[in-house]
Amino acid sequence: MSEATHTDETTEEMLDVPVAALRPSLEAVLMVADQPLDAVSLATAVGHPVEDVVAALQLLAEEYDEADRGFELRNVAGGWRYYTREDYAHVVERFVLDGQQARLTQAALETLAVVAYRQPVSRARVSAIRGVNVDGVMRTLLTRGLVEEAGSDPETGAHLYRTTSYFLERIGVTGLDELPELAPYLPDLQDMEEELGALAAQSAPGPAGQEPAAPSEPVGEEQA
Repeated sequence: MSEATHTDETTEEMLDVPVAALRPSLEAVLMVADQPLDAVSLATAVGHPVEDVVAALQLLAEEYDEADRGFELRNVAGGWRYYTREDYAHVVERFVLDGQQARLTQAALETLAVVAYRQPVSRARVSAIRGVNVDGVMRTLLTRGLVEEAGSDPETGAHLYRTTSYFLERIGVTGLDELPELAPYLPDLQDMEEELGALAAQSAPGPAGQEPAAPSEPVGEEQA
């Protein structure tokens, strides 16, 4: 086998699809993507070098901005994806909602905000901040992939929760440091240490043969 033939076969193995015009190919793939795609994935899809793909993505994003298109190309949560331009968000909101209830309830949004600004945080602490049992709402947020488990509290053993990369994607930021400065307006958890300590003490095992005291819960449980 000649060296030229071997090179051609290697190239064919590297490219899953025939090479086409780079920028239109990127636009076509991004148009059907349901999640952000990193440069390597896009390079594999369109059959172009990664560095060329990155340069083309940046140029596309700049062109959309200069033309004031109704959409923009963002690098969010480690990948590229099309998003509606913020200036036209009210038009999209009106079309999508059209009088219907938002996908997340107010209770879910408030709970998600507490997790975002206090993470990693336990359910008990979220309940203490909100003044209501959030077990049902947390299950909803877990199911929707907006929060996830983040280990356990070394002192109480309670499960801790944090927001996910999908959460960052949905709100259009690349990291938690880009969240609005709302944390100072949330209650200071240090003020609740005594109450939370009492709850932990009530949950501790009692003398042999004695059932542990049932911990008190915030009154009522919200529906997600």
